[in-house]
Amino acid sequence: MKNSPWRRFLWGASLQHDLDELKAIAIRYVKEETVKPLKDLWRFVIWGAIGSVFVGFGAVLLLFGALRYLQWQFPVLDGSLSWLPYVIVAVLALVVIGLTAWRIVSGTAKRRLKAAK
Repeated sequence: MKNSPWRRFLWGASLQHDLDELKAIAIRYVKEETVKPLKDLWRFVIWGAIGSVFVGFGAVLLLFGALRYLQWQFPVLDGSLSWLPYVIVAVLALVVIGLTAWRIVSGTAKRRLKAAK
């Protein structure tokens, strides 16, 4: 009976010890279920933000490249038509923004909902 697991319930078990143990378990649970996932999520947010900045910068450089290509390849667009390459690149930028917004709105969550129905 000396090493019995029931000894705690039979002799000298204090309510304070049980409350301390319950508090420790609750704190550990909250840390595991909230703090750790938030720390992991923060890592994805940082890398996602950095990636977004680089993709945005690359898109701007590609648009400038398209503008310079149009100006170099088509000399007929000099003079009174020099504004046309700017309009073409602006429309191209709007198309890219529209496609990006469309892909964001029609994400995987929407497709999963349709598949579940």
